[in-house]
Amino acid sequence: MTDLSAAHDAAVTDRNRLAGSAYNGDRDLAARQSLYQWQTPRHDLPGTVTEQLSAVHGRVVDVGCGNGKFIKRLRQDRPDLDLLGLDIAPGILADVPGAVVVADVARLPIGTASVDAALALHMLYHAPDIAKAVRELSRVVTAGGLLVASTNSDRDKAELDELWVRAAGDVLGTGRGPARISLSARFSLEKAPAFLGEEFGHVETIELPGTISVRDAEPVVAHMASYQAWADQHDVPFEATIERARAILDEHIARHGAFEIHCLGGILVCRR
Repeated sequence: MTDLSAAHDAAVTDRNRLAGSAYNGDRDLAARQSLYQWQTPRHDLPGTVTEQLSAVHGRVVDVGCGNGKFIKRLRQDRPDLDLLGLDIAPGILADVPGAVVVADVARLPIGTASVDAALALHMLYHAPDIAKAVRELSRVVTAGGLLVASTNSDRDKAELDELWVRAAGDVLGTGRGPARISLSARFSLEKAPAFLGEEFGHVETIELPGTISVRDAEPVVAHMASYQAWADQHDVPFEATIERARAILDEHIARHGAFEIHCLGGILVCRR
């Protein structure tokens, strides 16, 4: 591991940064979530998770529940479930309905084999020790229960990575600038089965590919700006790079009519 990647890993897992800045409210997370409304095909991620829980009855815990996007859907579609939301960031739990607890996946305040399903959706890459986090999730799930995790591929949104490198290079006058930080790299769709397979004998990956096409720069700019909490990790003036990216996007859309981003995320359904 290079010094740079080690620094990025430390920043992605820094509990103070996550609770105090990155997720102290839902503005940045909502900006990243909202970009998918321009994706085709449209994947109903909360609906897909709900489907996976169709045979589950009893208690479900959403670990790293964020702004409650999945809990809200489950409360609507599965009012029979006993739901609990956990997150390390108190500020993002304000609008999550029902029972919520401030807690870390590294040490869950939940009894052994006491939940019928656990959700770990787009959050395990924030765990300092991913293997330990998976063991902790495995500990709280009943023998016949399941874990549903999600993350993005190493190939997800490559066009945004290229846009950042180009914009950063323009700002620095170097042609191509440094790469932007990747949140999911530590627990990507390609790496996740190995981590999860240590505790769960059957891991099914459901890939959710799509293409985002925008005719206005703003949704992309908002998505890129949502990484403000990690601005110090980009080795380039963050706001200036965002504004340069906006100009590049405006020019591209004026010339081609739209800007396209290829996405690849996925859900991992884990059983004993």
